[in-house]
Amino acid sequence: MLSLTVGQRLSLSNLEIDDTTVITVKFTRQSPIEMDISCFALDVTGRLINDDYMVFYNQPTSPCGQIKLTHYESQPTANKGIQAEFEVNLSKLANNIDSLFFVLSADTPLNQVQSLEIGIWQQSQKVQTEYQAADFAQQQASMLMQLYRKSGVWRISNVAQGFNGGLAAIVQHFGGDVEEGSSTAADVTATPVQAKPSLEKVMLDKAPKLVNLAKKATISLEKRQLQQLTAKVALVLDASGSMNRQYKKGRVQEVVNRILPLAVSFDDDQALDCWAFARDPQYLGEIGLSNYEGFIDNAHGGWRKWELGPRVNNEAEVMKAVTEFYQKDGLDVPIYVLFISDGGVNDNRGITRVMTEAAKLPIFWQFVGLGGRGYGILKKLDDMEGRVIDNCDFFELDDLDDISEEALYESMLEEFPSWLKEAREIGLIAK
Repeated sequence: MLSLTVGQRLSLSNLEIDDTTVITVKFTRQSPIEMDISCFALDVTGRLINDDYMVFYNQPTSPCGQIKLTHYESQPTANKGIQAEFEVNLSKLANNIDSLFFVLSADTPLNQVQSLEIGIWQQSQKVQTEYQAADFAQQQASMLMQLYRKSGVWRISNVAQGFNGGLAAIVQHFGGDVEEGSSTAADVTATPVQAKPSLEKVMLDKAPKLVNLAKKATISLEKRQLQQLTAKVALVLDASGSMNRQYKKGRVQEVVNRILPLAVSFDDDQALDCWAFARDPQYLGEIGLSNYEGFIDNAHGGWRKWELGPRVNNEAEVMKAVTEFYQKDGLDVPIYVLFISDGGVNDNRGITRVMTEAAKLPIFWQFVGLGGRGYGILKKLDDMEGRVIDNCDFFELDDLDDISEEALYESMLEEFPSWLKEAREIGLIAK
């Protein structure tokens, strides 16, 4: 049996769990306070399928019958005991159900909970996660564990992300409806924070062409409580010969446009740092609201004239350049790196070496495969061993037109929040 640490993600097959057979999710708690355990079935954008797909003590079965709350004890107890058991048949879930989120909530701060354990069972216990009072702080809700699809494979993630607000705040966070005056609505006690200027307003004032992108980015940022985060954003662009078609068709410029709202939201300077690479890396400078239009065709004479040496792949060298750049810059805030590649990756050892060292720094790497193949080690990042923290993620697209902007932001931000949480816990980022 494996003990799943906070932030850890694994495919169910690695845990010898057959996703074509029913699994049982058991919650064992020791708690002097009443608390609720719920399961939310979400679509690819992270939204509740509909209100009937919130499975809890008042609604113990999903409409499809494949998510069931089979046992529930509502009263607190001084001793350890089973509070909830869910049965889930992943293989029979509808295709529009992309993930299941198991959530803990209460009317009072969760740091009064003495202990909580989650076990995944299939004939025998396959995995366990454990939480103590210190894991919950003052939050009244916590998004504990997620079962989710990635590239058609079911995986598990120990998210353990605290949430300011009770059950109603969680329901609203996932796009569900809360009736005014209901006991659930009374749970909302979100902690006020000093708000940054609205991303949509900033774009409307300075880059009106990006307003629609800003609206869609804001939904993902709010869902993950990232709208107040201060971070730096970097963009790394594959400019090897096989990428020529993507540059000519304007796909790379579209990547610039789509990531810029995140940079504007995160960075006090409302800009991102940009690199291109082939055999050699080149720092292209900052991209902001005043120069993003036509950046790919204009910066340093345009993409055809970038000084990158032979147009062959050398991912490890640009990774080192990015790491060294931010080490010199001070590493005072977290850094989000969006790394675009069309494949042809061959230096698996070099990349592994750089990523292992970079894991000691407050840098998160989101790799995106765009219209290519041969992604090598990039497709195995979730299972890369030897790092102090899982500092990267990967997804691939045949074409930017194949994915909505909403779904793209969801994919770009899928694992960043759990990395932030774990990076704070181990001291990479100031709390």
